[in-house]
Amino acid sequence: SHPIVCNLCNGGVNFVMDHDPSAKFRFASLQTTAAQSLLIRDGRHPTQTQTIVLVTPHKSHTGSLAVAKICSQLEHALLKTAGQVGQVTPKWIREGIFKVVSKHRYMLGENDSCRLDLDGEYSSRFVSDPSVVEDLATTTTSTATKSEE
Repeated sequence: SHPIVCNLCNGGVNFVMDHDPSAKFRFASLQTTAAQSLLIRDGRHPTQTQTIVLVTPHKSHTGSLAVAKICSQLEHALLKTAGQVGQVTPKWIREGIFKVVSKHRYMLGENDSCRLDLDGEYSSRFVSDPSVVEDLATTTTSTATKSEE
């Protein structure tokens, strides 16, 4: 059986890739060994994490804060501003909006798999090898881990 992937999650990865030409962000499904290792490193339970996670060399962020921090690092002025505003917005407001969107995410459609990089153009943007996790822990590049829900 394959996990069902919401189009919001899949579209979010595509959106970040389109607005991150310098490739600051890399992606992994929460079900991969790489993502689970990064979650464990930060004291998170890998099978109970069902949201977007931003993993940096020092800390991980989930939910609406992860989205705000990702937006603040994208190469588009409006997105940067929205991300910065999101980070100072009270958590209860930010998370409230995030939970409503998350609850209704399947209204945007679903797939039975995440984005496939058939031509290899974006293969460096996806974390799949556990040895890469060790490299990430020593770099200053942020990693966005997206959930297959």
